[in-house]
Amino acid sequence: MIEVRRFGTLGAADHGWLDARHHFSFADYHDPERVNWGQLRVWNDDTIAPRSGFPPHPHRDMEIITYVRKGAITHRDSLGNEGRTEAGDVQVMSAGNGVTHSEYNLEDEPTQIFQIWIIPDERGGEPGWGARPFPKASRNGRFEPLASGIDGDDALPIRAHARVLGATVRAGETVAYETSPDRHLYLVPAIGSVRVGEVQVDARDGAAITGVSRIEVTAIEDAELVLVDAR
Repeated sequence: MIEVRRFGTLGAADHGWLDARHHFSFADYHDPERVNWGQLRVWNDDTIAPRSGFPPHPHRDMEIITYVRKGAITHRDSLGNEGRTEAGDVQVMSAGNGVTHSEYNLEDEPTQIFQIWIIPDERGGEPGWGARPFPKASRNGRFEPLASGIDGDDALPIRAHARVLGATVRAGETVAYETSPDRHLYLVPAIGSVRVGEVQVDARDGAAITGVSRIEVTAIEDAELVLVDAR
């Protein structure tokens, strides 16, 4: 099954400094048909104005993955962690039994991010944070794990049997991904249009996929893809 959630139908909130689109129910946006997709609870498409951002706020019992599409995001938290994550790279915060953090765009240009929340396999535990620059060439024509709780993946760790993957695909080329039919996949092209089977998915649309053991994604134009594979 493939259900496409077009960008124009997503929940929306414009706070001036933040232009947010919500693939799933979040804050003041509630759609009972779009609360989660398996363990995937949140996928926000955020554009943050220069020199602004999210002031300190708390989280617990959630794996929070930030994929930077453009610009950079600067993280600080109550554990003493601080770091700047640039476009194409990923940061992960395991909120565990509680952590307070802030995320600011300290750049002179807008920053665009996907913020992805995955429900952990178990509640509680010590919170943690990590970031990593990923070689961009390694995801050309293939899905590369960026954050994962699955054994054997060379990726930032999360506390869920799930993974976040990235790929870049040139127009006319195809990238494949194998999974299990009981898994929940969610695919979003950060850039470009693709075809999944017979279904076209455009930039910033979401494709909710389940009941399949393999997907093939063909780029209609040069594309940058982010994929979540979760229970």
